[in-house]
Amino acid sequence: MLATNPIMLNTKEFPDHLDAELVLRLYDLRRESVMRESRAAVLTNYVPRSAEEAIAVFERDHPLNAAFRQVVTYWEMAYGMVKWGILHGDFMLESASEGLLLYSRAEPYLDAIRSRQPTYFVNADWVANN
Repeated sequence: MLATNPIMLNTKEFPDHLDAELVLRLYDLRRESVMRESRAAVLTNYVPRSAEEAIAVFERDHPLNAAFRQVVTYWEMAYGMVKWGILHGDFMLESASEGLLLYSRAEPYLDAIRSRQPTYFVNADWVANN
């Protein structure tokens, strides 16, 4: 069962070498060619103006379907590391806030999105509000 309101476990005042290593690994994953293409496609083309547009990407034949799923789950994984205290949040966000841009586009339509995918944007929502 997913925790929707965990207590932030990260009690470190400052990031350490392990945080730096994780941020660099996350950066390497963002540079992978398919991920780079997916990020470019989603950031360029996912600009929903209604709940219907926000959830249209969940249709298997939608041109952004695979890219959207890849990008959202990547950022949910990364932001989950922040939420659970695995990665120092402020340090991570200095170089990895792109997921919050995507979240800001989805945020007005979270109810519709979560009616299709209940776990989407849960960690991004937590990071944005904590």
